[in-house]
Amino acid sequence: MSEHQPVEGKILTLPFMFLGVLAAIGLYFLGVRFADGLGAVANINSGYPWGIWVVYDVVVGTALACGGYALAFVIYVFNKGKYHPLIRPAILASLFGYALGGFGAFFDMGRYWQFYNIAMPSNWNFNSVMLEVGLCVITYIFVLFIEFAPAVLERMGAKNMLRWLNKVLFFFIALGVLLPTMHQSSLGSLLIIMGAKVHPLWQSLQWQPLMALLTALTMGFSIVIFEASFAAVGFNRRPETPLLARLSKAIIALISVFLLVRVLELALNGKLGFAFAGDLAGNMFLLEMALFIFPLVVMLSRGNRDNGRLLLFAAVSLLFAGALYRFNAFLIAFNPGPGYSYFPSVPEIMVTVGIVAIEIMAYLVFVKKLPVLHSAEHA
Repeated sequence: MSEHQPVEGKILTLPFMFLGVLAAIGLYFLGVRFADGLGAVANINSGYPWGIWVVYDVVVGTALACGGYALAFVIYVFNKGKYHPLIRPAILASLFGYALGGFGAFFDMGRYWQFYNIAMPSNWNFNSVMLEVGLCVITYIFVLFIEFAPAVLERMGAKNMLRWLNKVLFFFIALGVLLPTMHQSSLGSLLIIMGAKVHPLWQSLQWQPLMALLTALTMGFSIVIFEASFAAVGFNRRPETPLLARLSKAIIALISVFLLVRVLELALNGKLGFAFAGDLAGNMFLLEMALFIFPLVVMLSRGNRDNGRLLLFAAVSLLFAGALYRFNAFLIAFNPGPGYSYFPSVPEIMVTVGIVAIEIMAYLVFVKKLPVLHSAEHA
């Protein structure tokens, strides 16, 4: 019997249909965007050319989709095979997250019909960080398709194709480690390019790529804990708390390094005073730091790590912390100059909610129809 099995069960459950309603609303406003242009649904402007679509779908969404990337480091680089039961659902979530992030970048473009130019080397600007991010994301989506293909081939019973794929899969696994490292660190480089428009609390010319990479890894490990915890509850499976508790040790190290680098950078450059200025940026920074410190305090205790509920709370706090770090840097504390303001419109928000709903619906269909979850996890 295969190590992985479909969950089976009904697809059209009440939660699934509720998600379908949210998806339909989002698709409606997306249709309006393509029919009448960006201005018909989005509040973006010359000062804020990136709204919630790019910041969430690309900047935050790709970090939320780093579960496969984080586990690849642990399993294939550090040879910790005991975490292998967690890898396939993590890759599936990464595939959906990155695919919808790429789609989000597409419908945020004013001239979306010229999207094909990114595939034409004659049009490339090799000094562009955005080019590197775009090419890496597109290539990584393809790599994730290959990495998830064994689940599809197992379902199809294509043993010969599966045997051949397993012989070359190591190459795509290596790419799956390299590409996110490149484009996640480059997202930090984008903040460097923005210069003084980025608030001093989030602007660091020396450490920006490292901090972007650290938040991506911490969010990747946290989303694995989140997925495994909800799969255990939602599909009546045995909790993976002992395995997740050991995985949380990597999170402790990552948070510690991130907080150390972050605070030292601010202190050495005389920027700590901004944190206590009492304005929006300062308060958001303090909230962000509290969200980072809470999971560190929880996970430092072995007893807390062995408590599935506390471990889940810590993971959720860390997901919010990483997301808020990126929202603060790219949008909330971003200052393009006088005369500009931005707050997402209802259609913008509903398109984002609709995309998330589609991602969750697709995940539910795949885990119920394909061998994604480890068979040993059944209750």
